[in-house]
Amino acid sequence: MARRQPSPAPAEEPAERSPLAGGCVLVVLGGAAGAGLWAASPEAAVLAVWVVGVAALWWSARRRKGPDLPLPSPTVTPSRGEVFAVETGRAARVVKGPGGMTIVYPEIEYVAEDDLP
Repeated sequence: MARRQPSPAPAEEPAERSPLAGGCVLVVLGGAAGAGLWAASPEAAVLAVWVVGVAALWWSARRRKGPDLPLPSPTVTPSRGEVFAVETGRAARVVKGPGGMTIVYPEIEYVAEDDLP
C-alpha cells in the first residue's frame, strides 16, 4: 500500500500594509530633521515650520477640485425655453456583465420645460 503524501500547507497571504505607515515615516523623518535644525538654530527651525505651513496651505488652496464638486441645487428653476432629459421608468436595454453585474440603461425622453410633469 502506498503511503499518502502530506498535503502542502496553504500558501500564506502577504500581510496588508497599513495606509498610515507612509505618513508615520514622514512624520518621524520630519521630526528628526526639525530636531536637527532646532539644535543648530531655534530661529531657523521656527522659520522652517512657518514656511512648511504656508506651503501646505498654498498647495491645498491651489489644488484643483475633482468630480467631488457639489451638484447644482435642484430647487433652482431653470430658465425658459430649455430642453431637458427625463427618464421614463422603462428600460431601453439591459446588459449582463462579468461577475453577475447587471447594467440597466433607462429610456430617456427629451421634453421642453413647459411639458415637464
